[in-house]
Parts: sequence; structure tokens; C-alpha cells
Amino acid sequence: MKKVTAEWIRKAEADLAAAEHLRQLKPPLTDPVCFHSQQTGEKYLKAFLQEHGVNPPKIHDLGDLLARALPFDPTLASLRTGLDRLTDYAVDYRYPGIHATSRQASSALKIATKVRDEIRRRLGLRNRGRPKRA
Repeated sequence: MKKVTAEWIRKAEADLAAAEHLRQLKPPLTDPVCFHSQQTGEKYLKAFLQEHGVNPPKIHDLGDLLARALPFDPTLASLRTGLDRLTDYAVDYRYPGIHATSRQASSALKIATKVRDEIRRRLGLRNRGRPKRA
């Protein structure tokens, strides 16, 4: 694995850990859960592109990143619906006026985990769970 791919993965794992932690708070911090879930998906897609020799663009549109990844693995198309939902959390939910519900946060985290698992599998990485933080 390329060094820069591993760096993308480390960053993605940190975002996923943050989303999981924020989801467990009482009450959960739903907007940041959604944002970090989107970031997890974004960084995993960028890791996949990087590993395939594509310098990922500085964009947050997960559908666009997926379209760039599909020539390398068309089966990733199964992630499209979830990624389209995650894209909204990159910017809109970080500003006043829009708030994520608990259900949206749970869904975003579930989608991010699925993206993680699928990309890791394609990169030949184990999908075992991350250590839980106290």
C-alpha cells in the first residue's frame, strides 16, 4: 500500500472514531456525527483513488468521487445511494438553520461504516473493529 493511501486511511479512521464517540454522548451531537461520517466516506474514497494512482481532487461531493472510482471497481456503484445522502453533511449541516436528527446521525454512521468496510476489503485490509475508547 502506498504511504499516502495509508495516511488517508488514518484520517478516515479518526473521523469515524469521532463520529462514533459523538453519537454515544447523551444527548448525541448529531450534526458533528453526520459531518464526521461524511468525512469518513470522503477520505476512504480518496484513499481508494490514491491507491489506484489518481490524485484525489479537493472536493466533498461523494458522488463525484465515486464516479472517479468506478472505472477501477464498478461494484462500488452499490454505495451510490448512501454516498449521495452523506454528501449533504459536508457543508449544509455545519451552519445555522439545519439540524440533523438522531435518526439521520445513526444512518450517516451506518453508511460511513459500510463505505469503510467496502473500501478496506478492496484494498486488502482487515475489517475488524477498532478499539473502543473509554
